[in-house]
Amino acid sequence: MSRNLVLDCDSYKVTHPKQYPEGMTYMHSYIESRGGLYGYTKFFGLQYYLKKYLSKKVTKEMVDEAEEIFKLHGVPFDRSGWDYIVNELDGHLPLRIRAVPEGAIIPNHNVLVTIESTCEKTPWLVSWLEPLILKVWYPTTVATYSFKTKQIIRHFLDITSDNTESELPFKFHDFGYRGASSEETAAIGGLAHLTNFKGTDNINSLELGRRYYSCPMPGFSIPAAEHSTVTSWGRDKEKDAMKHIIEAFPNNPVSVVCDSYNFFSAVENIICKDLKDIIEKRTFPVIVRPDSGDAIANVLFVLEKLDDAYGSVVNSKGYKVLNHTRIIQGDNVHEDTTWDILKSVCDSGYAIDNIALGCGGSLLQGNEHSSMNRDTHKFAMKCSCVKVKDKYIDVYKNPITDRGKISKKGRLDLIKNNDGKYISVNISNLPENTYHESSLMETVFENGKILKEYTLDEVRENEEKYYIPELKRIF
Repeated sequence: MSRNLVLDCDSYKVTHPKQYPEGMTYMHSYIESRGGLYGYTKFFGLQYYLKKYLSKKVTKEMVDEAEEIFKLHGVPFDRSGWDYIVNELDGHLPLRIRAVPEGAIIPNHNVLVTIESTCEKTPWLVSWLEPLILKVWYPTTVATYSFKTKQIIRHFLDITSDNTESELPFKFHDFGYRGASSEETAAIGGLAHLTNFKGTDNINSLELGRRYYSCPMPGFSIPAAEHSTVTSWGRDKEKDAMKHIIEAFPNNPVSVVCDSYNFFSAVENIICKDLKDIIEKRTFPVIVRPDSGDAIANVLFVLEKLDDAYGSVVNSKGYKVLNHTRIIQGDNVHEDTTWDILKSVCDSGYAIDNIALGCGGSLLQGNEHSSMNRDTHKFAMKCSCVKVKDKYIDVYKNPITDRGKISKKGRLDLIKNNDGKYISVNISNLPENTYHESSLMETVFENGKILKEYTLDEVRENEEKYYIPELKRIF
């Protein structure tokens, strides 16, 4: 599908330039999370949309195509403003976009992005592109969900492990590609996850990280069996299949799925007896994957059987670390089961070093156990200020039917006050292109040019530089 920026809007936006007050020469809008699941979000993904879409020049051909489509669609289209952008501004979008640093965690109800017009002839452009720019809700929502999982895993690693920092990046693996609605969704959501972890089987996310966030390799994986590579040998040769897979990768950790037929027998007899000599001679561990069934019961069963067969060492915190083997649980993993699985491992006397978790649907797309939509954190982009005939006007909504949708007024900025609280402030008293002296936001885009870029490494580092939410759960 070809990309035409003029078409990246809702149908009714096409008629809005004629609806605004006569003499309007400036518009300011903002994006915020108006509430939602955790009380905070981890901001990520704007840079992708700036590079992929907003930094591209608008051409006459784009305007021609839009005119044809809107005419057939039945929507009145005044192309004069877009013609002005093409002919007088060389196709560059007359916008200034400011945002909090990517990777920053910010409490809800605060401005995350502001968008301002920079040309008095095309102030309506700010609102026209709302549907595109607001899509930053998606990578931010995935990054926030993944970060919360990271907090949970860190909590249990801190209790049980001697190696929290080296273990943590590979404890939550992205298996979500096949469950994503599109390749772009998989790429954007997958990279959002990689702002927190480094384990993924989602190659789309690697490409996006390399191209848009200057990271040569955002994530890593290992050889792993799937059911077809075991069951294609036939039920009576399950042992032969597992032996072949393990021996095929002597220089890597290798994951073997064990529930193709009789999970309990496969673990107790094949992994712990028939293949014991082979596994003990390896330099790299064999990772047992229970997959289906009761995650907690299966994980605890594997821990006990592997400990009996291969032994373990007790670390400085008094928890067991298995020899030669590890576990990955990749089925029915979401926020609640992450808590429950890791707590059960901890309560059984084993370090979290022994287990990694994999996540698919609930991570990138959302399912009955997780929410991945614009309403998860109640994202919205709202106009808050316009200038009409040299007079600034506060713009806001205040619906008596839903007090949660009251919007902010004026030109806006974000600061951290003397009490350490993050607050959005009205800066309408300052001249245009002037911002609060303590602003936490940066100008990332202006008049078609990207002014600030983040590497994925910088995004990961920014996580700890701003608001650090407290992990809360009562056991």
